[in-house]
Amino acid sequence: MRKPGKLPAEATKVSYDLEYGSNSLEVHKDAIQKGQRVVIVDDLLGHRGTAEATVKLAQSLGAEIVGLAFVVELDFLKGGRS
Repeated sequence: MRKPGKLPAEATKVSYDLEYGSNSLEVHKDAIQKGQRVVIVDDLLGHRGTAEATVKLAQSLGAEIVGLAFVVELDFLKGGRS
């Protein structure tokens, strides 16, 4: 998953809202096969927007999300809680 315009091959895109605006993510259309089990790993969990967009994008390609992992969680933003 990358910010728009960074990937060299054909990509699919999802846009999402941030606390102060919006952003988008792209992934190569052939990066995930339908039914593939996927664990999403990111360096930082803040407000959850990027994580939710990543899940949505992976699922749009047919991924089965089996887990998420983050190196750092900013607890005061309550991103890991509903």
